[in-house]
Amino acid sequence: MRGTRAWLGALLTAALAVTGLCGCQTSSGTVRDRPGGGSASPGPSGYGAEFLAVDECSSFGTTSFTEVPCTSERAAARVIARFDGDPSGAPGCPATTDLVLHIGASGTVPRGYACMRNLEPPHPGDPGGGGGPRTIVGDCVYGAGRGEVRETACDGKGGHAPEYKVTSAVTRRSQCPSSTALYVQLGGDRPVGCARTV
Repeated sequence: MRGTRAWLGALLTAALAVTGLCGCQTSSGTVRDRPGGGSASPGPSGYGAEFLAVDECSSFGTTSFTEVPCTSERAAARVIARFDGDPSGAPGCPATTDLVLHIGASGTVPRGYACMRNLEPPHPGDPGGGGGPRTIVGDCVYGAGRGEVRETACDGKGGHAPEYKVTSAVTRRSQCPSSTALYVQLGGDRPVGCARTV
């Protein structure tokens, strides 16, 4: 069974969309290629009962990710949410997700995705961290050309200097403060991000 799990782990793809890693947005505020999924998987099940269930951990490899016990020295990230099915048009990951693993269907493992949180810093999904699949209040973005903006670290240590910072989330653009220089779509019940120039 462990051999089967390792083999299934090798099938887990690390096909993270570039926009999933950088919280890519258009300047008009449209989210680009947000992760999605079907119904949520059952709650915590313990190592091995279901492939990368909520509260289970994975190691990081160069081309694949393998499920390992969370107490293992190889454990690198924990599943904080898991969705099965087609990743388009379903719920997104929690706000402070560090990365999303897309899982290809094979045998008894259904197609879906796992929202992961690193066991140790850095946490790119934290506000201002410069990554994660969602842009949230406290994040910074820069102009990426063609009317798009992408997330970058607010401390300037990312690959690009921050140009705007999302300071609040509201239901309508008219609720943003007058200092707002850019609107960013965040999703959820307060979908408009009000961003000021850094």
